[in-house]
Order: sequence, then structure tokens, then C-alpha cells
Amino acid sequence: MKENLTDRRLRALQPAPAGTRIMIWDATVPSFGVRVTDKGSATFIVMRRLKGGSLIRRTIGSAWPVPWRGPKDEDLPIPLARAREEARRVLFEMSNGIDPKVKREAAAQAEKKKQDNAFETVAEAFIAQHVEGLRSKANVTSAIRGKIVPAWRGRPIGEITKADVIKLIRKDADKYPTASYHLLAYAKKLFGWAVAQDCYGVETSPCGTGVTASDLIGKREARQRVLSDGELRAIWKAAPELKYPFADLIRLLALTGQRLRECANADWKEIDLDKALWTIPAARMKGKTAHEVPLAPTALDLLRALPRGTGSFVFSTTGGRRPVSGFSRAKTRVDQLLGKDFEAWTFHDLRRTMRTHLGGMPIPTNVAEMTIAHAQPGLHKVYDRHSYREEKRRALELWEGRLNSIVEPKAGVNVVALTARVSA
Repeated sequence: MKENLTDRRLRALQPAPAGTRIMIWDATVPSFGVRVTDKGSATFIVMRRLKGGSLIRRTIGSAWPVPWRGPKDEDLPIPLARAREEARRVLFEMSNGIDPKVKREAAAQAEKKKQDNAFETVAEAFIAQHVEGLRSKANVTSAIRGKIVPAWRGRPIGEITKADVIKLIRKDADKYPTASYHLLAYAKKLFGWAVAQDCYGVETSPCGTGVTASDLIGKREARQRVLSDGELRAIWKAAPELKYPFADLIRLLALTGQRLRECANADWKEIDLDKALWTIPAARMKGKTAHEVPLAPTALDLLRALPRGTGSFVFSTTGGRRPVSGFSRAKTRVDQLLGKDFEAWTFHDLRRTMRTHLGGMPIPTNVAEMTIAHAQPGLHKVYDRHSYREEKRRALELWEGRLNSIVEPKAGVNVVALTARVSA
């Protein structure tokens, strides 16, 4: 059958007789028509022999039910005029030996490959397969998702250039040199991992030759900031303004001298309030060795007063289900409270300040180092298996007395009493 198809004719189509199919060819566009089944479905099709090949049939648009019961002014899923236009394009390709279906499948595969190789996709694979097993996974994940991915989202990882990396690292290098050092390290690891997978279309890392931290950021110098008594007092007094969990987290950092993530990710299962002991498992420690933190009275009182959610994390904004995050925002809030004249500081400075004070107390150096989970040197690490629990407890009690005398000068008598206990 061949006729000059019209929208009215298409709307009036009826199902084909049972067991048959009807083909109505269009008189306007050769090799284009509509196919009607006995199940009451109609579809535009084109049929032509490929150049030098076989006869093939391909559909145009999607099927629609017949008879058409939609409103009179409503178009079919694909209007006749557009179907004819698409048919002409497809027939032209077929006359040149191009199978529209094969072309469409190739385009879909190319798009999938593009999506699979998109930087954000590769970055998430890197996080899942490599970063999740790291002790520092929270920091690394936050930096990748918050800084690196936004810079290159939507771009194939193989198209990221050395110039792109340099631009990203230099962006905040003057203002945040330490963060920029870390960012470059994470980028190098991510690209190195991607190259090793040999499936993302990246053959060499753009972080390779010529991309060095010293050239882009400057020589990295060990941070030596130690807070003065006045600065330490100001931070301690400002902390409560943040309320739980950050207020208590900051004070526990000052009281114990432990690392930020070790405190922030603390789990109630690690803490024995009756024994006044916090045992951090090896998996959460930088040195991969379990670490005991005896809790002096102030730290113990702080923990006992904390709210308990349904989850097990000590410091949390989700009822204990997940550990606290958002340290940069909290730090910014503290800085606002301290004022613009307060010299730049970091949470890690609390740890360094605490350790510096331990050095001025009657505490053996090895005990002071072990109190903040620094590994013993040389053979001591191999042969000295003593836990030093009580020695560390005395050190932390001495430090608590000193800290109390700083933040509440009237409490200075505690130092004398604790010093006497150690001497005894």
C-alpha cells in the first residue's frame, strides 16, 4: 500500500487483522512508511538496501496505540513532518552505507566511555578502591571532592594537562600552602592510580616531570607555632560559643594532645569511663599501633557530660551515626571570635603546644612522646613493650593542672599538688 500520509490518516489507523501486519508506504518520501500490527501498535519505519549490502529496516521515533485516542490537537509521539525529516536523514546515511542502528550504538558506546573516563567518575573509583582503606580517608576524600573534582568536572581524565594541575595548585598556594601541598600529593596519587588501571584513557600523569611542590608552592618548612598562655586561654574560652560537638572537641584536643582525627572520630566503644581510659585502635592510629590515653579528671568530666545519641561516635551532628566533620567552618567561627589580630593558628598547634609544655615538666622524654603517640626510636620500639599507662596518666594529669592554671589562673594550686604526686 502506498498513499500520501496525513496526520488525520494516521490518527484514524485501525489494528491489522489478527495474525497480520499492515505496511503503508508514504508517497511523499520513498522507502518511508508506517507499520501497523494486529496488537494495535503503529510505528514509522524506513527500509532500504545498504550500499553494497543487505536490505534493512529501521524505526523512526517510538510506537503509538491505534486508533489514536489522544485529543485532536495533540501530536502523535513523533509528528509526521518531523518523522519525514528524520526519515530523509536516515535514508541518506543508508544510501552511503551507514546503518543508523550501528551508528547509534557506536555513539552510545562513545558516550558511555566518555562518562566512564570523566574525571569525577575516575575520582570516585579512586576513593572507593584506594582511599577507603586509608587512615586519612576523611581528609583525602574531602580534598578530592571539594577541591579537585570541581576544577575538572565533566572533562575526560586523559585531557587534564600539566597546565591544569599547575593552575589548580597555585590558586590558593599563597593563602593555604599546607593545604596546597596536600592537594598536590592527592592529585599525584590519583593520576598515578589511574595510569596503573590502564582503562581510563590516561597514559601519563600530568603531575609528572616539572610539577613539584617546591616550585609551585615554595619550600615546605616544618610548622613550629606554639601558642602562648594568653592564646591558649583565648581559644579555650572561645570554644563554648560553638557548642557541642566542636566546643568539647576543641577542649579535648587541648587536654589530651591527640591528633584531630583521632579525637573527632572517637567511638564510645573505645572509652572506659570507669577506668578513665581511652584506647584508640591501631586502625585509627598513624603508627598503626593501638594507643592508650589515660583520662585526667577534666577530660573525664567533659566526656561524661556529652550527649549520647543512638550511634556510637562521641562527637557527632547526626546522633552518633557519623563522626563530626566541617572542621574548616568551625575553625573559621573560632577565628571570628578570637578577632583579626589573633595570629594564624591550626588545631594541630594545640597538640604541639601541649607537647612543648610536657617538655618543661618532670616527665621523661620517652613518656612525653608516647603520651601523644609518637613512636619510640630504634631498639626501644622493638624491645620495650611496657605500656607506660600510669606514667602517661601522670603526664596528662600534670598537663591538666598546667592547662587549668592557664585558662583559670586561680586553679594554679593544682600544679603544685600534681608535681608533688609525681615526685613522690
